Amino acid sequence: MPPTSQPFVTVVGIGAEGWSDLPDAHRALVLEATVLVGGRRHLDLVPPRSGQRREVWPSPLREALPAFLASLGDGTIVALASGDPLVSGIGSTLIDVLGASHVRVLPALSSVTLARAELRWAAESCAVVTLVGRDSALVLRELAPGRRIIVLSSDESTPGEVAGLLREAGYGSSAMHVLGDLGSGAFLRRDGVAATWSGESPRLNVLGLELVGPPRGGWVAGLPDEAFDHDGQLTKRDLRASALSRLAPVPGEHLWDVGAGAGSIGIEWMRAHPTCTATAIEANVDRAARVARNAAALGVPGLVVVNGPAPEALAGLPTPDAIFIGGGATRPGVLDACLAALPVGGRIVVHGVTVETERLLGQAHAEHGGELTRIAVEVSAPIGGYTGWTPLRTVTQWAFTRGAV
Repeated sequence: MPPTSQPFVTVVGIGAEGWSDLPDAHRALVLEATVLVGGRRHLDLVPPRSGQRREVWPSPLREALPAFLASLGDGTIVALASGDPLVSGIGSTLIDVLGASHVRVLPALSSVTLARAELRWAAESCAVVTLVGRDSALVLRELAPGRRIIVLSSDESTPGEVAGLLREAGYGSSAMHVLGDLGSGAFLRRDGVAATWSGESPRLNVLGLELVGPPRGGWVAGLPDEAFDHDGQLTKRDLRASALSRLAPVPGEHLWDVGAGAGSIGIEWMRAHPTCTATAIEANVDRAARVARNAAALGVPGLVVVNGPAPEALAGLPTPDAIFIGGGATRPGVLDACLAALPVGGRIVVHGVTVETERLLGQAHAEHGGELTRIAVEVSAPIGGYTGWTPLRTVTQWAFTRGAV
């Protein structure tokens, strides 16, 4: 491997017109490379060069990448990419695998930039969602009336899949703009609405959405209970908002939702930011399946569902930054296992409605400190021809943040 002051791989972005679009300096780098790496389509754009080794990316990419790069030797390595290699591209993957000091990026115009220019959308006026190799349900997290979204499509099937999701969510009146082969002489634009969308799309396309539909709830904790399919095992709205305010989701952090029920805590954690991740642990097989359905419907299909009882099901899970225990806290070993997994700065919130759980949480508070709260919620309900208050079960909440030892 070369010295850390030098890039290990130079990534060169290529526009839709291919070789003819590249600046002279970038062409020279490509032709002078000892090894040229890229997709077959990219490699076919480059004129033949005697003695140059050319390799197609391995599959599966990320798992095979370290060994693949090590096999290329000590010569100059140039990788080809579409547009801006750091917009859902190979540049980001290489940096993750090799580290920033081993990667240099020479971008072309990104498909996002070209799409915004075609649609005349200011950068600050729209969100960007990538569905490249991802579940199309991710777009559902972004739904809000009047919002603009640029979607990086996985392939020609993405526009139809997104149109179907919009229709099911009540957003069938949303405008759709399919921009195919952006920046090339083969550029194709199709405009329509989700409700009547049909027909073929180019394989290389970017999708612009102008959303029209009902409000579905914000990204602040506390979605309506009706947003979740459940069998009664649901952390209700007011209690959920209280728990999430103490769990305090931060971009890039991971949550364990233990005894997930309908999955509402893990789902709202992931809705807080696109980089938040969560694992929902649920012993009941029907509820575990319901958690996955709720997650997809609310735009976070990446929620990982583990069907099994805690604490056994916690073994081998990614280290959590925060833990919520909504059920099963009194099961032997559950609270101890969760506390043992909690890193410095990690947060845990536990809810209990039984005397036994309340006793356990009182002991935990006495031993570890934190915040012990009883939350009583009353909702209005008819009493004859009048309206009165109906109390819900009082919940004892223990919240604790792990300090430095």
